[in-house]
Amino acid sequence: MRFAPALLALALLVFPAAAQAAAVVTSAPASGYDSNEFRSRAEREATFRELERDLRRRLDRRLPPGRDVRVTLLDVRPAGRFEPWRSGFEDVRVLRDVTPPRVTLRYEARERGRVVAAGDETVTDLNYLSNPSSRLSSDRLAHEKALLADWADARLIRLRPQRR
Repeated sequence: MRFAPALLALALLVFPAAAQAAAVVTSAPASGYDSNEFRSRAEREATFRELERDLRRRLDRRLPPGRDVRVTLLDVRPAGRFEPWRSGFEDVRVLRDVTPPRVTLRYEARERGRVVAAGDETVTDLNYLSNPSSRLSSDRLAHEKALLADWADARLIRLRPQRR
């Protein structure tokens, strides 16, 4: 029985991939930026990086062992819009029910080398203003992060197919 811990350690070294899941989240290169969505290319890039980091962290914690996921963020339209005609509020994003967050992405989930889910999808939440967790958050991307968390849970964790 003295050798049991040594055998366990050896097994973990020899078969580490069987116990781990991997999430890779990237962004498509920017071809420009829409001044209604972002004030600058730097703001766009910072938004994409923050959403990549948050989604990767969530997936790393929740993916079942052995499932590998690759997600590419293609386009992000944050909740709300800038309303430059409002004096003193030119840099404030105003949230309205007609300006929900929208993320276009490409994804693929694999288990043991076999594709179990894949596709291109545009995700939005028309009821984003009713979500208490993001509504009470001070995070500038709370609505977008909640949208991606819900999507990842359904599509990549539970493997629910996209509704048509």
